[in-house]
Amino acid sequence: MKKQQTYSAYLNTRRFFIYIAMAFLTLLAVVPIYLMIINATRSTEQINAGISLFPGSNLSYNWNALTSRGFQIKQGFFNSAFIAVISTFLTVYFSAMTAYGIHIYNFKGKKILWSAILIIMMLPASLSFIGFYQFMSRMRLLDNFIPLIIPAVCAASTVMFIRQYMQSMLPKELIESSRMDGAGELRTFNMIVLPVLTPALSAQAIFAFVASWNNFFTPFVLISSQKKYTLPMLVQALRGDIYRTEYGGIYLGIAVSIVPILIFYALMSRYIISGVASGGVKE
Repeated sequence: MKKQQTYSAYLNTRRFFIYIAMAFLTLLAVVPIYLMIINATRSTEQINAGISLFPGSNLSYNWNALTSRGFQIKQGFFNSAFIAVISTFLTVYFSAMTAYGIHIYNFKGKKILWSAILIIMMLPASLSFIGFYQFMSRMRLLDNFIPLIIPAVCAASTVMFIRQYMQSMLPKELIESSRMDGAGELRTFNMIVLPVLTPALSAQAIFAFVASWNNFFTPFVLISSQKKYTLPMLVQALRGDIYRTEYGGIYLGIAVSIVPILIFYALMSRYIISGVASGGVKE
């Protein structure tokens, strides 16, 4: 009886510290976003004076300062959404197809291909950026959305994640039974494999969308027309005035730019949760 009580007290103590750690991590994630929203309602002088936990009354002024300085929010939203949505689809679909081919098929050079994918994943993207820029220049694709979209097809980290997920959640017997029923390879992949991979695809879609939406360096180097600016480029352009920087407007622009990310996360996270819940039920 005493051992059971001691073990129960140990579990309660452990659960308490886990909750404390989770609350601390939640604060680390929420507080910066909260302060950003608060600063979006404050004036530049108030922001320079220090941190405040209470909203100000400068929201309308910040919005006017934001829109009067060439912040084309509709065009920026369209450009960022166009690039992020298409690149996310390409990343998730073709990475899943590549992982499926490596997981299901046996062919010569399979281990070499997998090793090459792992090596590419470990190399920083900045090493190849100069060559990428020169290649796009020779192809006359500068100031174009194509260099921001097509390279999303090659996502080594996404391929690795989905392949590891397939090894634990996609039995090869399921593929064999589909082939015996007369389904072709593409139909098997699209109708059977992709629904099984929904949690993994949703998680990678979130990462790909956020990375594409927040991407600043690549569009900044490749895009020169102001009509093709993405939202991060427009927010950066707000700091171009050397005489007075409207920090309230900048914070408001940043706050506006993360709204689609939160919406996309809310839409995709439910598929992750439902997939994990259904995967945890055993017949």
